[in-house]
Amino acid sequence: MIAATMKQPEYLQRNGFIAEIVRTHRVKSATIKVEECAVSIVVPKKLSTERIEQLLSDKSRWIKEKLILQREANPVSHKQYVSGEAFTYLGRNYRLKVQQGNFQPVKLKQGRLVVTLPNGKDQPYMIRNALVRWYKRQAEIRLKEKIYRYADKMGVEFTSMGVKSFKSRWGSCSVKGRIDFNWAIIMAPHHIVDYVVVHELCHLVQHDHSSKFWKLVEREVPDYLGCKEWLKENDGEFVF
Repeated sequence: MIAATMKQPEYLQRNGFIAEIVRTHRVKSATIKVEECAVSIVVPKKLSTERIEQLLSDKSRWIKEKLILQREANPVSHKQYVSGEAFTYLGRNYRLKVQQGNFQPVKLKQGRLVVTLPNGKDQPYMIRNALVRWYKRQAEIRLKEKIYRYADKMGVEFTSMGVKSFKSRWGSCSVKGRIDFNWAIIMAPHHIVDYVVVHELCHLVQHDHSSKFWKLVEREVPDYLGCKEWLKENDGEFVF
């Protein structure tokens, strides 16, 4: 297994949306994606910012139409996305602080989740989007740390790891050794996240939920039953 380094995210603020720029040497042309009310553009590594801005401007109407459809299908939750509201990260509550200005990625500062973006009718959606981006990135960082540590300890190898949005599961392990996690698990306390990591790693050895599988889990997480119960009881708390 080779640990991957995390690149700093790059964003462009447009009228009505914020686009994340994903630069890679694996593509020769740009692709715009609108998923989960988030806009991203995958581009060749050396493509100029000016060209990216032009591509986003040309597709602006299409992007906004897609955002409207996705927002209607997935309306903002019971959260209000205002300063002072609590959001959970690794089992601890942090207060939201909303600042006005040009968009900046969310920062965790002095016990607060600080969001900086322009005012407007789309602000709740943009705050939600900024927070989800932050949670996903933290999930990538923290889960990578944990999965490499536990894989080494358990003597198992996985082929790759990713973070996704699952509606009814916390993780998955393919027969080829790829492990994906639900980014929302990063809201849970450390020991719960550890359990989910160990659970998926054990599937590399036993790809079912037989008694042999649970014995493997118990070897690393003696209180795995308590962790399972905690996830069952708190499942509704991980809602955005």
